Amino acid sequence: QVQLVESGGGLVEAGGSLRVSCAASGSTRSINVMGWYRQDPGKQRELVATITSGGNTNYADSVKGRFTISRDNAKNTVYLQMNSLKPEDTAVYYCNARISIYGIYGIKYNDYWGQGTQVTVSS
Repeated sequence: QVQLVESGGGLVEAGGSLRVSCAASGSTRSINVMGWYRQDPGKQRELVATITSGGNTNYADSVKGRFTISRDNAKNTVYLQMNSLKPEDTAVYYCNARISIYGIYGIKYNDYWGQGTQVTVSS
C-alpha cells in the first residue's frame, strides 16, 4: 500500500508559477513511476507528467516547456514546478504512484492516488 499527500496548490495569476508536492509513504520502494494528472469538472482525468524511478520523464504536449517534474528519492517526494501558467491549467491536480507487478501472465499495475490539490489560474 502507498499513501500520497499533495500540497502546494492555490490561486495564481496567468503567467505566474506554482509548485505542487506529493509525499509518498508506505511501500515506496515498490513504486516504479510517479506522476501528476489533472481533472476539470465534467472532463476526464488527463496526464500532466510522469517520472520513473530512474528519472525518465514524460510530459503532455500542453505543458512541455512550462512544467517540470522531479523527484527526491530520499524524501519519497515528487514535485511539479509549473511556470507560465495559463487559465486552461486550472484543475484539480492529482498525484499518482504506480507499482508494476510482474507475473507469469503478464504485468499488473496497481495505481495509488492522492486526494488532489486545486490549482486555479486567473486571467
